[in-house]
Amino acid sequence: MAFSLEQIASHIDGRVIGDTSYVIEKLGTLEHADAQALSFLANPKYQSQLATTQAGAVLIADKALSQGLKNAVLVSNPYLAFAKLTHLFDNRPKPEASIHPSASIDESVVLGKNAKIAANVVLEKGVCLADNVEIGPNSVIGANVKVGENTRIAANVTLYYNVEIGKECLLHSGCVIGADGFGFAPSSEGWVKIMQLAAVTLGNNVEIGANTTIDRGALENTRIGNGVIIDNQVQIAHNVIIGDNSAIAGCSAVAGSTQIGQRCTISGGVGIIGHLTIADDVHVTAMSLVSKSIHKSGSYSSGTGLEATDKWRKTAARLRRIDDMAKHIAKLENKLK
Repeated sequence: MAFSLEQIASHIDGRVIGDTSYVIEKLGTLEHADAQALSFLANPKYQSQLATTQAGAVLIADKALSQGLKNAVLVSNPYLAFAKLTHLFDNRPKPEASIHPSASIDESVVLGKNAKIAANVVLEKGVCLADNVEIGPNSVIGANVKVGENTRIAANVTLYYNVEIGKECLLHSGCVIGADGFGFAPSSEGWVKIMQLAAVTLGNNVEIGANTTIDRGALENTRIGNGVIIDNQVQIAHNVIIGDNSAIAGCSAVAGSTQIGQRCTISGGVGIIGHLTIADDVHVTAMSLVSKSIHKSGSYSSGTGLEATDKWRKTAARLRRIDDMAKHIAKLENKLK
């Protein structure tokens, strides 16, 4: 797998500074790339590495930075250009269209063209797979599930009954889509389960990370919009709605019936309680607790930042006294009045 800088620049609307015929065989970081690799500079933090990099060429945004480099490709957004180039150098094994003899496929299943069904896959009654769908080993596709064209489902994925997956999606290993939502009613004899009567729908171009769970709705579907990306080990509870092109990072959890708008970014370890509404274009920073609705776009944070343990303990002790301090200040204000 090799491309000339001219071919690479054409693919990303870039301009070569140097030898257009120079051949690139791989991608790499500024620090560790060799003469066969193409690297990129997207973060000014790493600009000093331009002087020492051994990369055969570098994606850059500022022509002035090309001085001292063997070759460069000038682009407006190096990180986006790099992302596009990773598709050119994608080394993922691509299976041929086939159905493994160990797969268990109900006679009612509808398979599109070029289906790729790996070993020990289970396709239950009423499953419908569109063209070019790939199902990895040991995955279980429940009754009446619909999967859109060009979607790839990795090994050990479970799709419960009636789930709908859009086109061009990617579901990583271990994710579970459509398990029961956590719905129970208390009674004098214990918890009474609320049957989860709806399902889950995923839009087009959705990516779900490894071991992430998305619960089915109780009465209405849990809905994940087009272009949503969800990282590993994320919990999405029943009846949640996530708007188009939003992103949720690892170990976050969204409680039931919360609605997240379009183009939102939820950083790692965020907790969002149930029945909230989050507006479009909201960014929540890492380890925050969202305990009330957010009606205006912008960046939001909660919690305290890291500091030395002895200083943190003093701060925590003062926090516990805030209520008493507030009452004392109110009394002083009244006296002054």
